[in-house]
Amino acid sequence: MNIEMKERFKQYIGDNNLFTTKDHLLLAVSGGVDSVVLVDLCHKAGYTFSVAHCNFQLRGEESNRDEAFVKELAKKYKADFLVKTFDTVALSKQHKTSIEETARNLRYAWFEELLSTEDSRFTTVLTAHHADDNIETMLMNFFRGTGVKGLRGMLPMNGNIVRPLLFAQRREIEAYATENNLAYVTDSTNTSTEYTRNFFRHNIIPLVKEIYPEAEQNLLANQQRFAETELLYQQSIQQHKKKLLEFKGNEIHIPVLKLKKAEPLKTILFEIISDYGFTAAQLNDVVDLLDAANSKYVQSTTHRIIKNRSWLIIAPLQNEESAFVLIEENDQHVSTSAFQLQLTVSEKKDTVINADHSVALIEASTLTFPLLLRKWKSGDYFYPLGMKKKKKLARFFIDQKLSRTEKENVWVIESNKKIVWVVGHRIDDRFKISASTKSLLKISLLK
Repeated sequence: MNIEMKERFKQYIGDNNLFTTKDHLLLAVSGGVDSVVLVDLCHKAGYTFSVAHCNFQLRGEESNRDEAFVKELAKKYKADFLVKTFDTVALSKQHKTSIEETARNLRYAWFEELLSTEDSRFTTVLTAHHADDNIETMLMNFFRGTGVKGLRGMLPMNGNIVRPLLFAQRREIEAYATENNLAYVTDSTNTSTEYTRNFFRHNIIPLVKEIYPEAEQNLLANQQRFAETELLYQQSIQQHKKKLLEFKGNEIHIPVLKLKKAEPLKTILFEIISDYGFTAAQLNDVVDLLDAANSKYVQSTTHRIIKNRSWLIIAPLQNEESAFVLIEENDQHVSTSAFQLQLTVSEKKDTVINADHSVALIEASTLTFPLLLRKWKSGDYFYPLGMKKKKKLARFFIDQKLSRTEKENVWVIESNKKIVWVVGHRIDDRFKISASTKSLLKISLLK
């Protein structure tokens, strides 16, 4: 088994072009049997590696025991040892995510940090996921509703994360550890079905095997077929996306009429919206937007899909930022997270006047500094250039046919509580230059 397992390990790495002996690998090691076998195989196959361990502080002294064990394991193989301790419970409450999800996010964020530092010698992170883990992942994805992509389970390589043990089942790994007298630690929570993966491992899969004894082998064979099916599936989806999606800044615009003609509609739409945090459970709500009233929307944790006349617009949720920026009289540049303003004082005779909405020409003598640059709010009104009656900005936006996201991104400049310029749209008539103007303030919008 020793020679056979090592050769299969090397062959799997070669067949999938995972890494070479020239790479310095970072091994994610918990101390359990899977990761201990991974370390031993990498050592015997001649790879150079360091060992990384996450202490999530979830099991008291047992967590500290695991850290100490992995430290000694690294010393045994003459490998560098890296460790990171997390207050997982506190972070789980803070981010309102499950313990499982929080630990996974913390783990991979640390790995990314280790890989991305300027002086990093690591090229790849290796995890000890094996075939049984992949079966569980596939089943969880199936019930979670992640589509075709989820049915192929974990890939041998996903960016810088590599899983070179996916060829082996748990029983083979345990047998290898026994034959090679490899010591390892056991996580006491492995038997707890409070965790989703354990529930599938200890409850669902054994029940299925009572009816279909070869279920695991059949599922592993299906995974390979699903992986190949997904390649064809994604080729078709990309063709639909190319025809449907129009990228405008950080927004994606989709023509409703063209989308309605796409077949199969729900499958194509799900593959589009799932990239932006939307779930299968929200799919019907998004389909309903196609015939919904203007400005109706569906929201994920990161984005909104808004119905705007004949378009669906996928837009990121706005990050909170400073409510205002003060503009002093001598300022030449002012910045927000979305744009910059350039300010220039000049004589009227030296200025070329045109209808460019990204430039405001203001009668300098009408201004009281400091000016206030802020997001517009409900109830705001101004006197649009050329008009003697005031108009609420909300009404002005309707007349200008601005989408919901465009409205949310509008800023105004005010002087002494009067709006001077709806940035990028229209100045206020009370601040326009006239025949008697001598000095003016030119404000240019730079994106």
